[in-house]
Amino acid sequence: MSRTTNLPNAASTSCEDDSSRFDQGMFTIEPLSRSHVEFARARQATLTKPAGSLGRLEAIACQIAGIQHSDKPSIENKWVVVAAADHGVVEEGVSAFPQAVTAQMVANFLNGGAAVSVLACQAGANVKIVDAGVANPILGDISRLVDANLANGTNNFVHGPAMSREHAIEIMNRGIALANDISEQGADLVAIGEMGIGNTTAASAITSVMLDESPKTVTGYGTGVDEMTRLKKAYVVSKAITINDPDSKDPVDVLAKVGGYEIGFLAGVILGAAQSRTLVVLDGFISTSAALIAAAIAPTATQYMLASHKSVEPGHILALDHLGLKPAIDLDMRLGEASGAVLSIPIIEAAVRVHNEMATFEEAQVSGKELDESTNEMLEGIPKAEGTPDINPESVPH
Repeated sequence: MSRTTNLPNAASTSCEDDSSRFDQGMFTIEPLSRSHVEFARARQATLTKPAGSLGRLEAIACQIAGIQHSDKPSIENKWVVVAAADHGVVEEGVSAFPQAVTAQMVANFLNGGAAVSVLACQAGANVKIVDAGVANPILGDISRLVDANLANGTNNFVHGPAMSREHAIEIMNRGIALANDISEQGADLVAIGEMGIGNTTAASAITSVMLDESPKTVTGYGTGVDEMTRLKKAYVVSKAITINDPDSKDPVDVLAKVGGYEIGFLAGVILGAAQSRTLVVLDGFISTSAALIAAAIAPTATQYMLASHKSVEPGHILALDHLGLKPAIDLDMRLGEASGAVLSIPIIEAAVRVHNEMATFEEAQVSGKELDESTNEMLEGIPKAEGTPDINPESVPH
């Protein structure tokens, strides 16, 4: 059975032409609409609850209002992107599972038997499974598999770069192309995750370089290895960084030298989704390492990110702090494959519904606390974006 590509213009991208836009600060992403964020905050202040009593739900609703440039944000068209790829570094004995598991799990995704398949079905989300560089044949019906494969996994990065710079640029371009495709289909949200035996080692290397933290500090137990193997992973990461000398100020260099194809693809999805004004829900450690690459290329991309959960991987916690993101849930998860990201979708939907449908004090005829003078001054001081309403508590729709 042949694969489906579904990546418009992906094969025609020119690495030479596109390379400069991935330099730090060169990829253009529009900031959130500040006026819509403040308008959403003003509405939150009129709802029948003490100010701030719904905690993160209020912040999530305001973030989505700013992303969508809408007074009534919505989450209706939900997508999940799971990118899979293999890693040459498994030759160093850093994983509890053999490399063949990557292809086997991709088949499981396609057959609907994985955790993310079940959770996506529950959330009513569309799913894209992507071969971003799987080494072994994927058996069964692969007609729904998105083919973004540039190579059968990365090189073993303890002997040299994981991939060429050209491949690093091209795999991000392919992620951007997929993000553009689902955006054109009306996506309100894209949850991202991955599969790839050995990819926590690559994520640890990226995180160590981008955060300037020691490999031992950021390296965790991954698929469930013992302490001796964890220390071996940290040593492998340290050796790879020493041999390849990735430049933390050049995120493409970091991706090429110590990254993975699925990580690069997801970095592209983040950039493309943010450019299309779509909320990106991060999964765990590996997808957050992709977010580190995307944020280094375009810092504004962080405004479009939402951290779904806090993994038990130590590097994940440090990466979230670096990005300024707070996880929505903490359930001690470390599965990957977008499971935590999809699990958080009902929370995101709840935030938006409460924001839009909860009664105001005036509607419910409940006595509420008046906005204080400083809050009014803050709202009045927000510059009005073109085509947006004045930021005035009196004008909040009832």
